[in-house]
Amino acid sequence: MSHKKKYHLKSSTICTNKKAYYNYFIEEVFQSGLVLMGWEVKSIRLGKINITESYINNDNLNEMYLYNSIIQPLNTSSNHLFCDSSRKRKLLLHKNEIQYLSNKKNKIGSTLIAISLFWEKSWCKLNFGLAKGKTKIDKRADEKQNEWKKEKLKILKKTRFHN
Repeated sequence: MSHKKKYHLKSSTICTNKKAYYNYFIEEVFQSGLVLMGWEVKSIRLGKINITESYINNDNLNEMYLYNSIIQPLNTSSNHLFCDSSRKRKLLLHKNEIQYLSNKKNKIGSTLIAISLFWEKSWCKLNFGLAKGKTKIDKRADEKQNEWKKEKLKILKKTRFHN
């Protein structure tokens, strides 16, 4: 009898960009694969990655790259390989997705930022979003709204116990 390897349907999150929703209005969220080297996959499995300052840009008309994502090389990685921790990494997207994203990104004030990195089966995937920057006024309004939500929950919790 042959036993097949079972994959978990749950995807596990490696890291998230916590500043993304604070600094930007995220209009649409997209998902893509990444082209990684062997030492990068090993480092990602150990959680040695940072995507807080990373963004996505297209060099050619047909390719999109992830910039400023920092993957720390392992101490045990080979000496004959040069490990560039902040190199640009190619995104695996279809041509029509690349055209759509580049057209949307060319709008004034729009950018593509990395939101989270996760495992789907044995593949490393990236969630990124089409975003517009927030001003200080927008951030204050969001903060006020979040505080009001917390207060509402406290009030509801108190009234449930008294009834």
